[in-house]
Amino acid sequence: MPRDATAPSIAQFTRRILPGFGLCLAVTAVAIGLETIEERVFGRAWLEALVLAIVLGTALRTAWNPGPRFFPGIAFGAKTVLEVAVVLLGASLSVGTLLAAGPGLLIGIAGVVLLAIAVSYGIGRALGLHPRLAILVACGNSICGNSAIAATAPVIGADGEDVASSIAFTAVLGVLVVLGLPLLVPLLDLSPMQYGVLAGLTVYAVPQVLAATAPVAALSVQVGTLVKLVRVLMLGPVVLALSLGASHLREEADEAAPHVTAGVRPKPGRIAVHRLVPWFILAFLAMAGLRSGGLIPQVALPSTAATANLLTIVSMAALGLGVDVRSVVGAGPRVTLAVIASLAALTAVSLGLIRILGIA
Repeated sequence: MPRDATAPSIAQFTRRILPGFGLCLAVTAVAIGLETIEERVFGRAWLEALVLAIVLGTALRTAWNPGPRFFPGIAFGAKTVLEVAVVLLGASLSVGTLLAAGPGLLIGIAGVVLLAIAVSYGIGRALGLHPRLAILVACGNSICGNSAIAATAPVIGADGEDVASSIAFTAVLGVLVVLGLPLLVPLLDLSPMQYGVLAGLTVYAVPQVLAATAPVAALSVQVGTLVKLVRVLMLGPVVLALSLGASHLREEADEAAPHVTAGVRPKPGRIAVHRLVPWFILAFLAMAGLRSGGLIPQVALPSTAATANLLTIVSMAALGLGVDVRSVVGAGPRVTLAVIASLAALTAVSLGLIRILGIA
C-alpha cells in the first residue's frame, strides 16, 4: 500500500504551529477568565474578552519578543482562525439589516472611502511623505489596514521600509481605536445603529470591528460588520485604479520583510486577484445569504455564534501578540502625524455621512 502522505504533513503542521497557537490559546483563556471574574465581582463585564485578549496580547508582545518558533502559530491564529470566525459570523447576520438603512448607505460607504483616501493622501503629502508612503497610509486608513497596504504596495512599487512603517501604525492604532471608539457613544449620544455604521467605517479590521462593537449592542455588531465588509470590497476598484494610474510610481523596490507580507507579496506591478476580494468575505456573504433565506436551521445558530465568538477571541489574542507598540517609535514623527490626522479625518467624514443620511 502507498504511504499516506497526509498524516506526516498534518503532524508537521501541528508541530510548527503548536508553540505560537498554544500561546494564543493561553492568552484567550486568561481573557475569558478575567471577563468571568468581572461578571462575578461587578455584575457585568466592563471589558469583554474580545477587548481583553488584544490588550493582553499587545502587552505581552511589547514586554517580551517571542522567538521565531512562535511566529507560525501566531500567524495561523491571526489569519486562518480569523477568517473562519468571520465566515461563521455570517450565519448570525441578516443582509436585511444593512438594506434597511437604504441604498444611500451603500453609496455613502463608497464615497467615504474615496474621500478619505484623497484627504489622507493630501495630509501625507503636505507633511512631506513620499507619494508611495502617502498612498499606503491613505489606503490602510481608509479601507482595511494591513490587507489594503499589502495589496496596494506592489502596484505602486512600495519598498519594504514603507510597508513596514505603514503596517506598524495600523497595528498599534487599530488597538487604540478598538479601546477608544466606544467612548464616543455617550459623548456624541450615538444610537446602536449609528455607532455600528461609525465603527464599520473607521475600524481597520473585521475582528477589530467585533471587539469595538460588542460592548455596545448586538445591532452595532451586525451593522458594523456589514458596513466594514462593504468597505473592504472597495479594495478591488481602488487597487485596479492605482495599477492603471500610478504606473510612474512602479520602479525597482526593496522586497518587504518576510514578517510583513508573510511571504505572499506579489511581484511589483502585478495585481493579486485573491487580495481584491478575499475568499472569507465571499463565504461570509454566502452564509449571510443562507441565513437571510432561512436555510440555516434555527437550532444551529446559538452554537455557531458561540464558536464564532470563541474563534474571534483567539484571533484577537493573536493580533495582539503581533503588535509591538515600540515599533511606532522608529517610523518618525511625520508618519505618526499623518496616520493620526488621516484617522481623525476619516472619523469626521463618517460622522458627517451618518448625519447626512439621517441614520437613527
